Amino acid sequence: MTDDDLGPGDDGSDAVARALAADLDAGFAVLVDAHRDLLFSVARSFVRGAADAEDLAADALLRAYRALCGYAAERIGELRVRPWLLTILRNTARNRARDAARRPPPPPRLDPLDAGPPDDPSPELGPAEQAERGELQRALGAALGELSEVQRTAVVLRHVHGLPTTEIAQVIGCAEGTAKSHVSRGLARLRTVLDTPPAHPRPLEGNPNDRVKPR
Repeated sequence: MTDDDLGPGDDGSDAVARALAADLDAGFAVLVDAHRDLLFSVARSFVRGAADAEDLAADALLRAYRALCGYAAERIGELRVRPWLLTILRNTARNRARDAARRPPPPPRLDPLDAGPPDDPSPELGPAEQAERGELQRALGAALGELSEVQRTAVVLRHVHGLPTTEIAQVIGCAEGTAKSHVSRGLARLRTVLDTPPAHPRPLEGNPNDRVKPR
């Protein structure tokens, strides 16, 4: 599926599509207002840090605007805006990964408890809660890095952002049943990774004072 293959929709963003069809520039401001936090949050599952996620989301928005400039008003009015944008975001991330000197993309960093702008403080949390939250985010981010790109995308869209399976299927370019399978297998893999204790070196036996010391 390409960025252009998405049809009429019922994802709640019809008003954005109508605004775009009526006035592209004013409507695009509405689009950015409605979806920039989602784009940034999903982008964090593709790249390492907040700055890279901001750059990726901005690049996707620029590509979206350029695409819209070539669409007729009737076509714009029929767009399923949210999955269309997320498809562009995913394709942009994949293109960047392919272009990155043939090396695999860095492990993703997901902040599932903060879908807003970067470095958003949480004054209601004390130091202990902040530390626990940070540990959870690091563990989940590392576990997500063990998934395939398509499984990671499916799990993040379904269980972090609550997208319906129909939209997830459009974003990753597959049948709805296949999208459900990606979500299910991704979750199963996550459970396996999170339930596996980290490997620790086996302690040496005997009295430490009896060990041979280097001369």
